[in-house]
Amino acid sequence: MRNIVILTGAGISAESGIETFRAETGLWAQHNVDDVATPEGFVRDPKLVVDFYNGRRTQAASALPNAAHKALAKLEAENNGSVLVVTQNVDDLHERGGSNNVIHMHGALNSALCAACEHRWPAPMQMQVADTCPSCNAPAARPDIVWFGEIPYQMDRIIDALGEADIFVSIGTSGNVYPAAGFVAEAARAGAETLELNLESSAIGSQFDKSVFGPATQTVPAWVDDILAKK
Repeated sequence: MRNIVILTGAGISAESGIETFRAETGLWAQHNVDDVATPEGFVRDPKLVVDFYNGRRTQAASALPNAAHKALAKLEAENNGSVLVVTQNVDDLHERGGSNNVIHMHGALNSALCAACEHRWPAPMQMQVADTCPSCNAPAARPDIVWFGEIPYQMDRIIDALGEADIFVSIGTSGNVYPAAGFVAEAARAGAETLELNLESSAIGSQFDKSVFGPATQTVPAWVDDILAKK
């Protein structure tokens, strides 16, 4: 039995055409973070925020899961033990690629959240500022995204999984955003083997037992094949 926890970041979806945040030409180079990714920005200009995520939702819907997403689904189906994907991404490419055990720690584009009662429902492709909650009828709909200053989702479940992991793998992450950047240390303390798959070393690359560099569509399927060959 091998329990595997996988953290994925923007690098795994970039090859599907999803814009990353931190690249030189990424989303944060095009938009002020304080305007579109904070609760305060939503209060100041909700239409700007809603329109920003409407655009991202449209882009994500047209993207297709790539070989890396599909390889992780294969690992989940065939591994002798649990496989949990914890993603910082807000697209649904893991699910469309076939993975079932996925935690979206930063929220999801295809979900809407009521700021009044915390009810969630499938987001329409084009949300409107005046959208009402189907549960409490409050005009308090917002994108179900974890903004800066908010607590990521399902942290208790993630920490428990890291404590039981035999293998921890980080794929396509910058290592700049906490608490996700602390997961490798958490897993290592529990005795897990740690591996980074990335285009280049992340900000926390030195903390991993091993690193393999290259496109996710190449490194992830190769790693999955290697793991499954050893089962």
